[in-house]
Amino acid sequence: MRVLTVLARASVLALASSLASNSVRGADLGPAPVYYVYYKAPPIEPDSPWMIRLRVLGVLPDTAGSSVNVAGTPSLSSPSSGLSLSDRAIPELDITYFFTRNVAAELILGATRHHISGNGVLTGLDIGTAWLLPPTLTLQYHFTDFGQFKPYIGAGINYTAFFNQSAANASLGGLAVTDLHIRNQFGAAVQFGFDYMLDRHWGLNFDVKKLWLRPEYSATVNNAIAVTGRANIDPWLVSGGVAYRF
Repeated sequence: MRVLTVLARASVLALASSLASNSVRGADLGPAPVYYVYYKAPPIEPDSPWMIRLRVLGVLPDTAGSSVNVAGTPSLSSPSSGLSLSDRAIPELDITYFFTRNVAAELILGATRHHISGNGVLTGLDIGTAWLLPPTLTLQYHFTDFGQFKPYIGAGINYTAFFNQSAANASLGGLAVTDLHIRNQFGAAVQFGFDYMLDRHWGLNFDVKKLWLRPEYSATVNNAIAVTGRANIDPWLVSGGVAYRF
């Protein structure tokens, strides 16, 4: 009888221990965990490869090295004398076409009127004025890894047409430029800039270009003295404005 009693008590204790262990395990596990999976939305691509920009453009000529050759008068010729061109600011439109997300071509359109004067021994001599039409086509690479900030670099070609050229006919020390002609010229161009896109279509733009433009020119002083040379215009084109991507 004693043996049966001991076995019964052992069975009850084992059953109670098993129930308590299972209860603790259930409490430790708690509710089933919830897992969240996040998906990054793909970037919104523009509907069209076309972009236009309307900017204020500053044309800043760098005329260092321009030459002046006055027939029969070495004292008035280079290196004692040179040319100066005035800076100008104008509204400007450019059109850009994206071949891919990164590669694009840009064409800028605008015309500027510049005042030409002498320097060195010709300082104060009013030579005249000319309009410049410098359409410039560049091939660009746009960096697209910086979110809304989209920098780019480019290089291309410029063709500058000079029109409405007018001699000053203003006398200085008995000298007056009575005729002026500047030849049209091709030149190289490089650029860098960025677009900061405010939304899918609108953005802000800043752009800098450097043109190498060195046309030959001819002039006449006092209706008789021939003047020839090369105008090293080499302008910086600095612009800022708004962009619209279709």
